[in-house]
Amino acid sequence: MAEKKSLHSICAWTFNAGKGGFTPAHIRPSWEASRFDTIAKIKLVRDKIIPRLPKHIQIGFEMHYDYEFNDETGGEIADALIEAGISLALTTPGAHAHFGYGGIASLDPGERAAALDYCRKAVGLTCDPLRKAWHADADKGPTLVIWNGSFGYDIATPAVRNMYQNLKESMADLCRYGDSLDKGLHWAIEPKPNEGHPAMLLPTVASAILFWKKIATEFGISLNKKGVNKEFGHSEMIGLDIIHDTIEEIDNHMLVHMHVNSQGYNDGIVLGGPGKFDIDHGVRISGINIAVASLIKEGGYTRWKGHDMQPRPYDNEDQAADRVVRSILSWEACAQAAAELNEGELLMLLSKRATAKAEDLMREAVSSAQRHFNTMYGIG
Repeated sequence: MAEKKSLHSICAWTFNAGKGGFTPAHIRPSWEASRFDTIAKIKLVRDKIIPRLPKHIQIGFEMHYDYEFNDETGGEIADALIEAGISLALTTPGAHAHFGYGGIASLDPGERAAALDYCRKAVGLTCDPLRKAWHADADKGPTLVIWNGSFGYDIATPAVRNMYQNLKESMADLCRYGDSLDKGLHWAIEPKPNEGHPAMLLPTVASAILFWKKIATEFGISLNKKGVNKEFGHSEMIGLDIIHDTIEEIDNHMLVHMHVNSQGYNDGIVLGGPGKFDIDHGVRISGINIAVASLIKEGGYTRWKGHDMQPRPYDNEDQAADRVVRSILSWEACAQAAAELNEGELLMLLSKRATAKAEDLMREAVSSAQRHFNTMYGIG
């Protein structure tokens, strides 16, 4: 029997020359934006990453409008994806780069109208000309993610309620427009507690789920193919539990896309975690990730697992690409360990309050995942 495909998507923004500021800006010189465009990134994924992955892994690609795809480049990018055997997994408006006062939630009517028009362009290009690069399976089509980097605030006033209402109206407008173009498009809110403002309108997974339900009741928007892009690191930044997030998403049928990166604290080796900024490590092998892998398997999630991650400030090009490979293989290793986990025994132990022995089972699952990673990566 053929092995089931496992879908992983890689983000265009991972491949950058360096961020500058407190870290080097040009440590990966061949990835300078002026000569390393989106098509070059697709070719790098095809040539440097895909050959290092098991055959059952299928790769998708994620990118921002308008600086990673736009009206002039959309058709060429679609052709490059098809030629590379890569599907379009996610698009998102890069509105945070243009609108600093709330975007589609703005109290400035001019900014709100401009941001809404900007987002509509991202939707239109995703549905055409990028449509031909969608996965052949309609259930694996791309997600249009609305990330809340624009719609935040830094002043405590009652007008936050007006911003929230603006956001609901704008999202309803975008969904109607997208559904009129292609009902196969999936939609997701990506919650985040902060960045680029101290306070955000949709900080948590629960906030995003409630937001969708309010849009449905107030504006009559169908919740079919609507939900959450869970990003592990965003929950970790404020000390929330990604396992509980996952249960909420599955219970509400709103797990649409995943960003399986990490702040790093959940493996006990790399640093990060609550109270830290968005570090964007790749996937870690940990008991938490094994638990999430088990939950999504039980929940029937077979869509994209995105790797929204950044190279370390000291990585050269080869090391940065290697981190993407490691992230994908780490998730696959956690998924294999989850499939082997004796959940009947685990539940029996927990029902008897034998929590220390339950810990032993999970610890062995982590060891098993590391062995699977070593085999796939070629260690030992």
